Formats: sequence, C-alpha cells, structure tokens
Amino acid sequence: MLARFEREQGLSSRSVTLRPDRFGFAADEVLFTSGIAPWREECRRIALLQRALRHFDVIHFNFGQTILQSQTVPRLDLSRRPWALRHNGLALFRQLSWMTDLSLLHAANKVIVMTYQGDDARQGDYCRSHFEISHAHHVNYYNAESDEWKRRAIGRVARYADRIYALNPDLLHVLPLGARFLAYANVDPLDWRPSVKPLGDPAVVLHAPTDREAKGTRFLCAAVDELKRKGLRLELALVEDLPHDQVRPAYERADIVVDQLLIGWYGGFAVEAMCLGKPVVGYIRKADLRPLPPDFVHDLPIVGATPATIKDVLSDLLTSRRGDLPELGRRARQFAERWHDPRQIVGETARDYAGLVAAKRERRRYSAGSV
Repeated sequence: MLARFEREQGLSSRSVTLRPDRFGFAADEVLFTSGIAPWREECRRIALLQRALRHFDVIHFNFGQTILQSQTVPRLDLSRRPWALRHNGLALFRQLSWMTDLSLLHAANKVIVMTYQGDDARQGDYCRSHFEISHAHHVNYYNAESDEWKRRAIGRVARYADRIYALNPDLLHVLPLGARFLAYANVDPLDWRPSVKPLGDPAVVLHAPTDREAKGTRFLCAAVDELKRKGLRLELALVEDLPHDQVRPAYERADIVVDQLLIGWYGGFAVEAMCLGKPVVGYIRKADLRPLPPDFVHDLPIVGATPATIKDVLSDLLTSRRGDLPELGRRARQFAERWHDPRQIVGETARDYAGLVAAKRERRRYSAGSV
C-alpha cells in the first residue's frame, strides 16, 4: 500500500516480498516461487541486493528483516561431516552473510529505513517483566534464545538504519532511541466504505484471530457464552484462515468488532473494521500512549477491554450503551480517515525519505570537498 501511494506521489517505488503472503496480500514482486531450491533462493537474494545497490536511493525494510537475513541466525549442523556442503555449506553461507547487506547499502550511501511490526521486535522476557497484561504470559513461542536473537538483530539494524519506525507503540520500549511510531497504512478508506446496518438480533460480535492464544480469544468466547446464559441475544462470528479478498462480507455483518484482549494495541484488522464504520473493542495499554501525538490519543475510538472486563463491556454496549453504537462507528470511520489514510502516511514517509537522501548527499559532497 505504501509503494502504491508513493508512486501516486511521483516516487519510483516497488514492493518486494520474499514469499507469497498466506492471506493473499499483494506485492509488486514475489522473489521466491514454490519449490525453488535453497541455493537458488540465496542467488535471488543476492540479485535483489544488486538491484537495490544499482537502482534505488531508499531501501525500506519491513518486519525487522533485510534481504540477507533468515528468520533465525543460521547454525552449522556439527553432527554432519564438515564436507557435507549440501547442508553445512548453505548454513555457513547464510551465517557469514547474515544482514551484511546493511553494511553494503550503508557503504553505498543508500538511505536505510526499517519498520518493525510486532513480534519481529517484541521480546517475551521484557513483556512478562514490564506488563501486567500481555500475550507473552499466555503463548509459548517466546524463549530466551529468540529474545536474544531479536536484540542482536535490532542492534545490527540500529547501527546502520537512518530511520526506524514501529507500527505498535509497545515496540518503542525495546527499539533504539529515535525510533518513531508510524500508523498502519494497510487500507485505503476510499475502497472500504462504511457498512451501516440496523443492530442485528441477535447482535453479531466479530473476531478475526490470527493466533487465538495471542489475541485472547478464549476470554472472549467465555464472555459470550456467559452472556448468552444470562439471556443476552448475541452471536460470536470467528473469521479465521480466509484469504484477504474474502473477509470483507463477514466483516460487514458485524455489529461490534473485538480485536484483541492481551497485546495492548490494535492491528490492521481493526483498521479495516474502523473503515467500515464498526465499533471496535480491544485492550489498549495506557502506558504505551506517551510517545504518540496527543491528537491521535484524543481521537482513538477503541472501546477499552481486558480479559477481566470484556463480559461487562459487551453487556454494556448491547444494553445500556446500545444507542451509542452508531456514534462509536462514526468516530471509528473518522479516525481511520484522519490517521490511517495511506495518502497521509506516505506524505510523512516521503518527507523523511527526501530529508534523509538530501542529508546523505550533503555529507558526501562535504566529504569529497574535504578530501
């Protein structure tokens, strides 16, 4: 989406992903095709790096990854014979080349930008020790090794990046000083018009978890079940594992959308719901709001809820606050238009690009003059 609107603003911008997205999100180019041999993957990485060095001024990485980086630091399998190149040779190459593209791009005077989006930076030990409510208390995919690997990778990025963005404000706790919050730009509000309908009977509460444990889905399910036992008419609609181009009809059925109850922020799903004019419920960690623009915090329309309060929040919205739902939906749409329009966000990133490129060129001219 950023690349699309950067092109509309006159920039030559191209988005490249290594592999197809499992939900069908589009990219201008997918580097790896299915069934490609691992060595061919590495050759294509190198070819992409060569293109970046030759043809581009700004390299904007996402999800904490660079061109020459795997999801984990590769290791040699010492149980194999040292000359088993099919296994150890590839691992050795990946180990030696890990994130070396950053230093090469830096030496070529390219502007390097990185956007962190969530678990690419989030560390379980930090979350568990600093946050009373966190999904890290409930999932098992954080461990000491992965936390340390993320710190190492962030340190490498911090050494070379000219700008670091975070799409979730809690990430700023573990990113270098100077990292900036950047709002989601995953939806064009002009493409996602409000879907206004009378409140259903039963009311439809929609939830679309990519990971049930991380999103706190079990707390929502328990709350809905208890409200049903007490006689409240409502339906819980779970949207899971659908391609992105098929989810919108399900979203449009919703009367209330619940994003997550543990992470402390909202994601691209909530932005889509807000564009459709749906009231959104989720857990917003107040301590993470300090670095955000005051107007952004003031406008934030998400109805706060935690695992302990979600039952009461839904009950209030569907009974005593039932009349507030249209206004909450209207505020959600206005918020998305003001803060999540890719045109506005690209205006911010494009200004950053221009300033950083100009500063690089000025330093290069100064260095050449000094020599």
